[in-house]
Amino acid sequence: MNLSHRSPDKAHRRPQGGHFMRYALILLLGVFIGAGITLERAVQADRNASSAQTQTEAQATEPLPIQQLRTFTDVFARIKSDYVEPESDRKLIDNAIQGMVSSLDPHSAFLDRQAFREMRISTEGDFGGLGLQVTMVDGVVKVISPIDDTPAAHAGLKPGDLIIKIDQKAVQGMSLDQAVDMMRGKPGSEITLTVLRRGVNKPLTFKLKRAVIKIESVKARLLEPGYGYVRIAQFQANTEGSLMRALKMLKRKNKGALKGLVLDLRNNPGGVLNAAVSVSNTFLNKGLIVYTKGRVPDSNMTFAASPGGDVLHGAPMVVLVNGGSASASEIVAGALQDNKRAIIMGTKTFGKGSVQTIIPLSDGSALRLTTARYYTPSGRSIQDRGITPDVIVDEMKIPRIEKANDSALKEVDLEGHLKNTGPAAANAPASSAVPPDTVGSDYQLWEALNLLRGIAVFQHEAGE
Repeated sequence: MNLSHRSPDKAHRRPQGGHFMRYALILLLGVFIGAGITLERAVQADRNASSAQTQTEAQATEPLPIQQLRTFTDVFARIKSDYVEPESDRKLIDNAIQGMVSSLDPHSAFLDRQAFREMRISTEGDFGGLGLQVTMVDGVVKVISPIDDTPAAHAGLKPGDLIIKIDQKAVQGMSLDQAVDMMRGKPGSEITLTVLRRGVNKPLTFKLKRAVIKIESVKARLLEPGYGYVRIAQFQANTEGSLMRALKMLKRKNKGALKGLVLDLRNNPGGVLNAAVSVSNTFLNKGLIVYTKGRVPDSNMTFAASPGGDVLHGAPMVVLVNGGSASASEIVAGALQDNKRAIIMGTKTFGKGSVQTIIPLSDGSALRLTTARYYTPSGRSIQDRGITPDVIVDEMKIPRIEKANDSALKEVDLEGHLKNTGPAAANAPASSAVPPDTVGSDYQLWEALNLLRGIAVFQHEAGE
């Protein structure tokens, strides 16, 4: 990606920037089925003339692989003359390019004119699909995460599921784009996915109905007085504004500042880089957020927090993550963890630490190319490693039980018990052992709330 160089210890790019001169979309995502993601044209760039000239001159000094190109033309000519059925030049060339690009990594791809047009339509927000983010692993389609409130999420698909058949057709041998195309379709049409799941000894079958997906990026509610909950389903260009409105709503409902906040990034597959930077900046007063490094000097960028950006003014935070938290989610978790601004809780994240750039080509097609790796403020690359939480809490459900009726025999019930002659204790409400309705059966969220309560108690006692 063509971006101007900023070294981490020198001048840095503020998160309010994000407008570069070339039309190129930085993606921190895998490949999405239908409504798997709303790709935002929020980060744009245009390589300046001097940079373009420098690169062109550098490329010109490299000798062309004449022998390999001669072999390519020989194969092309033989197919044109001898193949059992006639094939168009465009199809052969496009397929050759697709093979070259897709062999690089699971996230790079050549987008023909139709695929690029569909991707650009998807940036408008509403489109048909299943609501899955997927990647290709060992010849099968692996689910990174389902998107909230989509057919995939409602059907019960989970991060790590391996899709081996689509409508009874084996995935083995398909490219990722071919599998994705099969899973797209008219809203309301049905599709059957056959899935392998860890811990289950036989394939699972899911019948889904494609739908027009409308993704709500941010949701929020009060867990109990003083403690807020914000869920970010994915990072879009408008996520920062939605987050700010959500935090103002929580403060208004709480009738004052929050004592603590749970930021839920579980099953958030990523999104736009600038949105991740802006969300991180919302909770930081200073410090590095993320930096990227690539082969081309102008792929190297540094993003730092703006002074006074923390809208919670230091109130404790717990960030929930899991194996479906990928890319932009990992940027936020890594930034808040390395800056010691939040406690990360849950399970290890997905581990996608690369940046993709959409590069439009002259004929209306485009190239989605991995151009850089990104690093957390401490210099960690999370590529294929992920973010390890500070507190490991596995996912499980809390069984609903009736609240205790407090009928157990106590000292005060005994005949002739001694009276308490000391000063009256303050009527501090005790924390309930039963999760509030706002937590439901979500064990990880329950533990996050308990941790925030404990921090509040500690801070109160330390301040006395």
